[in-house]
Amino acid sequence: MTTTPEKIEPYTAPARLSGADRSLIGLLVFSAFVVIFNETVMSLALPRLMADLNISAATAQWLTTGFLLVMAVVIPATGFIMERFSLRQIFIAAMGLFSLGTAIAAVAPGFELLLLGRIVQAAGTGVMMPLVMTTAMTLVPASSRGRIMGVISIVISVAPAIGPTVSGLVLSRLSWRWLFLVVLPIALATLIIGSVKVRNITTPKKAHLDVLSLLLSAIGFGGLIYGLSSVGESAGHAPVAPWIPVVAGVAALALFVWRQRALQSGRGPLMDLRVFAHRSFTVSLLVLVTGFVGLFGALILLPIYLQNVHGVGTLQAGLLVLPGGVAMGVLSPIIGRLFDRYGPRPLVTPGTVAVSAALWLLSMVDAGTPLPLVVVFHMLLTSGLATLITPLMTSALSTLPMNLYGHGSAIIGTLQQLAGAAGTALFITVLSQTIASEGARGATEIAATTSGIQAAFVWGGVISLVAVALSLLVRRTEPLPEGHAPMH
Repeated sequence: MTTTPEKIEPYTAPARLSGADRSLIGLLVFSAFVVIFNETVMSLALPRLMADLNISAATAQWLTTGFLLVMAVVIPATGFIMERFSLRQIFIAAMGLFSLGTAIAAVAPGFELLLLGRIVQAAGTGVMMPLVMTTAMTLVPASSRGRIMGVISIVISVAPAIGPTVSGLVLSRLSWRWLFLVVLPIALATLIIGSVKVRNITTPKKAHLDVLSLLLSAIGFGGLIYGLSSVGESAGHAPVAPWIPVVAGVAALALFVWRQRALQSGRGPLMDLRVFAHRSFTVSLLVLVTGFVGLFGALILLPIYLQNVHGVGTLQAGLLVLPGGVAMGVLSPIIGRLFDRYGPRPLVTPGTVAVSAALWLLSMVDAGTPLPLVVVFHMLLTSGLATLITPLMTSALSTLPMNLYGHGSAIIGTLQQLAGAAGTALFITVLSQTIASEGARGATEIAATTSGIQAAFVWGGVISLVAVALSLLVRRTEPLPEGHAPMH
């Protein structure tokens, strides 16, 4: 990424969003949808890859784990990246890396190059979502932010949900390479259009990159995500005991926080933790994280339930969870408009109640539960999450001064990844332990799996009650002007 001087005019948000600004945000949102959708397309392709490339399940899983680890390294650094480089430079670098990684993966003759392609993809993906959120917060007037963040919420919530469905459709007719060949021309077209249309709205400034902070961040967030993913993806049978990277990650994060505080009065931190001095940001983020735990836990559990208990095929399982993703996509912009009018409180508390109700209802499903009823429960869950995500993200970022938008977006993106890994790990651990316990008592495989699914959703229901309680602390606050002191 070069730093060739460009003519950059300081940007001041107008009272109304112009057509050019709408086009810019639309292009960025579409780009983000493409790269985030790509995160989950590998989930159904792993068995096919194991056969075609003659690799083990543990080796194939690195196509997902490696992707997550690179994201864990890149996302925390996006606050620095957005201070140091212009919007146009960042966009071209991010979409360029994603397109290059997609091309490498599409033509990869073996596992090694396929993994390299996924890693290069992840480097571009990690930057894109914080870039979109920061740009929207900079361009959009406070009175309209809910509507725009509602559209952005579609990317965060729906794109990962439909990835497995599209993957199942492609794999039912074509080879795994088409998962990349379908995306590649779209990514390249977006890169070409963006290189012409994306303009600069901020003035880059010299920012210090603290190498020690970057290293601690990589070990901390990477260790936690790897450890939690090892539990979730391999049911505890990982090459390294999952607790080792988790402990190392926690220790590194403690040092990372200390380092950021030490740099605050000097050359500047990699991740500005002053965002947590804003009460609305902290409370909103806590509720958001608990919601993501439920979302990603359900995304991993429902296909297992549908395939192992009801005996449906991979493609049918993907199609059965699709209505939930569609409901989320339809509701998110509507919720955004309601947020602009009423604020977060009237939406967030009913949303957490809906999520909690859905998780408790899912804890009662068994082999005799009609599939349409399971779809309804899932739609209730995703509808509740749609009612949460847009108001909480908008409320969290709106109370930050403009100079902290990039750091706030980076923290939301990082904790979203952690919440996904934690939700997957928790649900799969409970599922595996319950299956083992019930199997030892002589239960059939279907009965043991059903008990495991129910127990895992009970844990999700308990966590959701925490979200309900926290939602009562969410309140409407007015956006802070640039340079305003944080609230304590």
